[in-house]
Amino acid sequence: MTYILTSNGYEVISLNRPDNIFNNIRKNHPDLVILDALLPGIDGREVCRLLKLNKQTKNLPVIICADSDDVGEFLKQKGAPDDILYKPFGMNSLIEKVEHQLVA
Repeated sequence: MTYILTSNGYEVISLNRPDNIFNNIRKNHPDLVILDALLPGIDGREVCRLLKLNKQTKNLPVIICADSDDVGEFLKQKGAPDDILYKPFGMNSLIEKVEHQLVA
């Protein structure tokens, strides 16, 4: 995903551990966050919910990468992501979702 986005001109900060995600967001002020629904040690849906319910990050666009059965109910709850990238996904789907969120 990082390779695809950087190859298309996006600046990407990739984290391999989710434990510093909130500090990283406060420090770097990203335009968009892409999370996997299943992160090691923490649920990506919970990270999304915390971002969306926080007044400082509630407007930060979040895309969740998930299997279709992972997020159905989650989309109906408070703190839902702005978009979902269903696995497996192609390069064009990723770019389209990112572009849509950045111009929205």
